[in-house]
Amino acid sequence: DSCPAHMTGKNLSPMHIINNIRGNKNSSANDEIIDTLVDQESLWDCLTCGACEEECPVGVEHIDPIINMRRNLVMEKSNMPDAALNVLTNLEQRGHPWKGTPYTRTDWTEGLNVKTIKENSNPEVLLWVGCTPSLNKNNQSSIRAMAKVLNRAKINFAILGAEETCTGDPARRIGNEYLYQTMAKHNIDTLNKYSVKKIVTTCPHCFNNIKNEYPHLGGNYKVQHYSEFILELVKDKKIQIKSLPENLKISFHDPCYLGRHNNIYSAPRELVKAIPNLELKEMELNKNRALCCGAGGGHAWIEETKGKRVNHLRTQQFLQTKADVLGVSCPFCMQMFTEGMTASNQNPSQVKDLIEIVEESSRP
Repeated sequence: DSCPAHMTGKNLSPMHIINNIRGNKNSSANDEIIDTLVDQESLWDCLTCGACEEECPVGVEHIDPIINMRRNLVMEKSNMPDAALNVLTNLEQRGHPWKGTPYTRTDWTEGLNVKTIKENSNPEVLLWVGCTPSLNKNNQSSIRAMAKVLNRAKINFAILGAEETCTGDPARRIGNEYLYQTMAKHNIDTLNKYSVKKIVTTCPHCFNNIKNEYPHLGGNYKVQHYSEFILELVKDKKIQIKSLPENLKISFHDPCYLGRHNNIYSAPRELVKAIPNLELKEMELNKNRALCCGAGGGHAWIEETKGKRVNHLRTQQFLQTKADVLGVSCPFCMQMFTEGMTASNQNPSQVKDLIEIVEESSRP
């Protein structure tokens, strides 16, 4: 009942997938699990949000078997939704998942004091920009705000620029493990070439991938999501927080890959509390019970099969709070809620990344 796909009318029941696999004592080793015990539609509706694992009283891990079955479909049978195939093709050919973008990896830096690691070979921090903040116009405001805040705090940072490619996270969640490992090893080679030690990301998916999954392939770095890193700067008085121009109420949405997958709930809320004139109003489902925005597991690109859109349900939960701002700290959440607000005939500019609010409240 906590599964957002199930809540919005899809077939997926994570519990039943596990029970069907475990409980079928009559199948032989040669019988196909997929299409007999588990339907493909359910596998592709999974958002990998972790709500099922959070709720399960006996600690069953539902996501790994689902991703393993996706791998079978993708790598053994070349059987996947067209949108998933398009994403994998874009990753292979372009090094990022977005087709048709007119931007380069460094266009967003125009007018800002941002150096590449070639220009600044010994930075204190490598800012991992990510595909969506750099290549999607609607997300560039958040990474520009991040750079401005780092400069105000006099942090010695650099970016990879044209040498940065996708972490490979979408390929892994969709099920192309080979492509994921190829992209990850390429990035690890680049990071190790520059002897990078500390990485800060704005995207929880990049954060989770580099922090928890790159070590398996030899990539060992200190990795922080910006919410924790910026909070440290605020506490150390390296960023001077002032009042916002007006009193605002904000409701913060917990990204799945920051919250449930990495147990980071307090840092974003402490950032909110550090800003005068900003009042936190929680949604009914928050922290470890927060509903996914609908973008996880490749669904930033893969359309839902039926029922209500998950991002529309979550948008309605925000609107019930009557808050002025829907605060996010993930580029995919930003995209999903911008669309959700538009579809609800609400002002999409109410959706703001927390780093944009920090930047606004720390202007000279």
